Amino acid sequence: MGAGDQRLIGELLERRYRVDAPIARGGMSTVYRGMDLRLDRPVAIKVMDPQFAQDPQFLSRFEFEARAVARLSHPGLVAVHDQGVDGEHAFLVMELVAGGTLRELLRERGPMPPHASTAVVRPVLDALAVAHRAGLVHRDVKPENILISDAGEVKIADFGLVRAVAASNVTSSSVILGTAAYLSPEQVTSGYADPRSDVYATGLMLFETLTGRTPFTGDTSLSIAYQRINTDVPAPSSMIPGVPAEFDQIVLQATARDPEERFAHAGEMSAALVAAARQLQLPDYRVPAPRRSAQHLSAAMQVAASTAPTEAAGTAAPTVSTAAPTTVVAHPAVAHAEPQPTKAVTQLTHREDLPHNPSDEYAAHTRYDFPDFAADRRRSRRAMMTWLLVIALLAAVVGFGGWWLGSGRYTSVPSVEGMDRTAATAAVEAAGLSTEIRGEYSDTAPADALLGTDPDSGSRVPRDGSVALLVSLGKPAVPNLTRGADIATVEDDLRSRTFVPVDGGEAFSATAPVGSVAALDPGPGTVLAVGSEVKVLRSKGSPPVELPDLRGKTADQARAELDALGITVSDTREVFDSEVDAGDVVGTDPKQGTTVGAGSSVTLTVSTAVKLPSMLGRTVGSARDELERLGLDVEVRRVSKSDKSIVVAQNPGVSERIEPGGTVTLTALP
Repeated sequence: MGAGDQRLIGELLERRYRVDAPIARGGMSTVYRGMDLRLDRPVAIKVMDPQFAQDPQFLSRFEFEARAVARLSHPGLVAVHDQGVDGEHAFLVMELVAGGTLRELLRERGPMPPHASTAVVRPVLDALAVAHRAGLVHRDVKPENILISDAGEVKIADFGLVRAVAASNVTSSSVILGTAAYLSPEQVTSGYADPRSDVYATGLMLFETLTGRTPFTGDTSLSIAYQRINTDVPAPSSMIPGVPAEFDQIVLQATARDPEERFAHAGEMSAALVAAARQLQLPDYRVPAPRRSAQHLSAAMQVAASTAPTEAAGTAAPTVSTAAPTTVVAHPAVAHAEPQPTKAVTQLTHREDLPHNPSDEYAAHTRYDFPDFAADRRRSRRAMMTWLLVIALLAAVVGFGGWWLGSGRYTSVPSVEGMDRTAATAAVEAAGLSTEIRGEYSDTAPADALLGTDPDSGSRVPRDGSVALLVSLGKPAVPNLTRGADIATVEDDLRSRTFVPVDGGEAFSATAPVGSVAALDPGPGTVLAVGSEVKVLRSKGSPPVELPDLRGKTADQARAELDALGITVSDTREVFDSEVDAGDVVGTDPKQGTTVGAGSSVTLTVSTAVKLPSMLGRTVGSARDELERLGLDVEVRRVSKSDKSIVVAQNPGVSERIEPGGTVTLTALP
């Protein structure tokens, strides 16, 4: 801690927060133990360098980020209590975590076994997942920002500070120097960061907990940062034998150079880590706080400072030649509402007289042989020449390496403005780059017109890299709907066409199942401007319908009509109806005119009546056979017993309907 860290000791910020003792010093700020005098609770106070308090842009971003983080609630996030500016000091008041950092724990204990690494990294991922769901990105995940309390809790701090400093007008090299070892490739090349950038940094941190070292090393932070652009992170098992393959896979996926190949967010990586731990049957583990942390040292300094006046006012201790070190009895991590006196124990240590060595007196009178200074100068000259040669070679190597890392292995994307696709492809390939075609919708450019490149013209990209030629797809059109399409699929399809899907409520649909997409507004095929809103209407099934009059229709006709209304036939029941032919519908159950809901079922009632054909003029035998085939009994009235008699009358009459098994009386002559 420097002198600048001590001058705030005892000061009150905004007449509320007392600064007690420094905890840690970073490139942009200093963290102090403090006391909230209004609520009488210990807090951690992060005070930014005075240069930032003069920058309105930084203060605006600082306040915005503090509010955004304060809205988050998760045990793995260091709580933000307050934020303010007092004179030249912009500060953040946070929860005081009594313990230390993951960096201090790694220095004390070195590499961790898989179950300990899981206990450290999983709470970090769960906390990041909460932030990612809220639209926040940390941008500076590293062991220095992971706090471990004396109770074994793991928390992540410093949300939003990197973006606030990056938005300021103050130039600070510490922003890059402090985070170079954990920057994702896209942060190095373009400065862009999203949840997958936090996943990359967490993957590097998991690698370091398993191996005790970072995967990339170099003389400068710039060389470290640029190594990851073209170099994959090695598997932890290649550094430390015995690391399970499941952890190798998690690290390699989290640190993939292409963001699309990583876990989409921290929650997905946490699920993979939990699955691996369960598969390996790893035991639960309570993470220990580092014993020699800066936070513990700060607490001890505060306690020692509070005891100094007490010792000065007390009775003088006996004078001795040498005293043993003072032992602090109070645990340094315990924070009190006010500084408490600490008992100290001192012991008297008697110094033994050293024995007299007669050889010392002889050595004082012995002649000293002077060295050969000429030979020493020759040896020194040879050594100096050797070192100068080594330094010259190193300078040449470093110079070439710096040129190669800085510009030698990069080229610029050529301008393709005004070219067609063929000419643009030739221009890009002439620069030693490969091309790919990527379509983009446009309100102004006609279809197949060249819009530009990605990266933009003039951007520096690695040699043998790839450049996308952006070709216009024209204005987007609302996509067609597939029967039963789920809402997520349709919304993704709309977004791929630049549209913004919005909830259009519910609507009846006789074709779309409940919960699927019933319709789009505007409808499929409508051409809209880029970024237009399209309403997605959810199906609540078929509308209520009134059962129609199906009497006299065939069963097949009745089923078809009910299917068109979204109603199914669950059963068929036969009844006799003297007015309806056999096989035709008599009615439904429920009855016609009843209103039923979508997807309901009904029972059809079908007539069993037999419609009598004409038997007149036929022989008795022929008539009897026909009627018995229809399931009817026959009674014949005739003069003779011959079946060749001619039927002259029948009862019931022609076209009348009778029940199956009924009796028909025939009158025949002769």
